[in-house]
Amino acid sequence: MSAPLTMAKALNEGLRKAMESDDKVVIMGEDVGKLGGVFRITDGLQKGFGEDRVIDTPLAEAGIIGTAVGLAIRGYRPVCEIQFDGFVFPGFDQIVNQVAKFHNRSAGLVRMPITIRIPSGGGIGAVEHHSESVETYFAHTAGLKVVACSNASDAYWMIQDAIADDDPVIFIEPKRLYHGAKADIAAQPTPLDQARIVRPGQHVTVVGYAGTVATLLESAAAAAEDGIELEVIDLRSVSPLDMTTVLESVQRTGRLIVVHEAPRSFGVGAELAARVTEAAFYSLEAPVLRVTGYDTQYPPSRLEHEWLPNLDRVLDAVDKIMEY
Repeated sequence: MSAPLTMAKALNEGLRKAMESDDKVVIMGEDVGKLGGVFRITDGLQKGFGEDRVIDTPLAEAGIIGTAVGLAIRGYRPVCEIQFDGFVFPGFDQIVNQVAKFHNRSAGLVRMPITIRIPSGGGIGAVEHHSESVETYFAHTAGLKVVACSNASDAYWMIQDAIADDDPVIFIEPKRLYHGAKADIAAQPTPLDQARIVRPGQHVTVVGYAGTVATLLESAAAAAEDGIELEVIDLRSVSPLDMTTVLESVQRTGRLIVVHEAPRSFGVGAELAARVTEAAFYSLEAPVLRVTGYDTQYPPSRLEHEWLPNLDRVLDAVDKIMEY
């Protein structure tokens, strides 16, 4: 693509490309048609592809996901939009008991090529149910892939790869980045399940995904002024985890900090800490540290800047880990 795009526009173009490439791709969700979605990600798609392929559904997440299961059985590739992260829970039963299990239950006879798009995370001045980080619920469920984009280029390519995948994909979109800075679209995609080093460094590996990657890059720039070079890794895939990229980095730096918006306990950071400790214990020069949301419900909007991982909290962790 010649012109830089916002993440919202990149997702829109990625969806359009997938629909042009395969007439079995259908989009479903609340207000995705005439309105173009609450964040306008599907803007113009119903006009271009018709009401049979971009379907405005009732306010019924269980019905949306259940219908997608039926469509997948009949050979379609449904793309379900969940309007806000916290709204996914009425469809949770269908996702974990039908979408995730159908391929295994049918002894491999039936695929579930369903993509479930979830605008995720905080940073937009919203309240609970509109600022949740739900990835760990689904990463814990066998049969689901969970991926998260952090920039426009990945958004464009990853949504197409998710739709083309024969297995179900939970597609996490950081809503606070939808309409932010524009970026160029890479000529070729990075594989869907592969992490990427977005800034090389030699002193500390810092790993994040979705909305936290921008915070990590900001932190790396600040730390460099003090002579500390952070190696920033965009995880991109929460399940499966690309441990090869993470471990190779930790073996070079000897230190690891994991950053995510979701609460601290039982999160992706804990999983990464355990795996790195098991596989690279003798490379570590300090304990693995985590900078995360808190083990509380999401706060009122006036307090969310204190709740979310930010520059100061990441740099505090960097100072602490460098003391070992």
